[in-house]
Amino acid sequence: MNPVPEPLGSSRLSRVLLAVCRVTVGLLWIQNLSWKNPPHFGNNTDPPRDLYAWTLNGVEHEVFAPWAWLVEHLIIPNFSVFAWGAFAIEACLGAFLLVGLATRLWAVVGLVQTTAITFSVLNTPHEWFWSYFLMYAVHLALLATAAGRAYGVDSALRPVWRQRGGRWSRVLLAAS
Repeated sequence: MNPVPEPLGSSRLSRVLLAVCRVTVGLLWIQNLSWKNPPHFGNNTDPPRDLYAWTLNGVEHEVFAPWAWLVEHLIIPNFSVFAWGAFAIEACLGAFLLVGLATRLWAVVGLVQTTAITFSVLNTPHEWFWSYFLMYAVHLALLATAAGRAYGVDSALRPVWRQRGGRWSRVLLAAS
């Protein structure tokens, strides 16, 4: 006779720790905005600073040749659009993870953004490569555990979405 496994995160302590992890990652993304200084993001400085300098690392300290080509030929020539996009994505990542809304969706966005950051700076001198692997691990954990269901908005809204039915409700249920 096989016993039924206990659901992951079923204890109060597990849910609290999962919420702490989710909030911490949200704060990480929000804090990461502090050195991205709009409206120029370090582009109009000599030497380059802030996000612009780190973007240049994607070419100067190549990690993945196709990414370096993309940075050099698409991102740098359109840096303002890229910079505002990165700023908006990271602000949303932080905000949505902080409150626990559509957490699975934002965990996937976090994985994609972590990939972009990793491909840009992994080989930069004095970078601690484990930080990027840890970012992957924590976003995978948030995705796997649906961390917004632990003291997040997802836990409050999922019953409403389930009751309403319809396409958007199914999308929101999957994203949470």
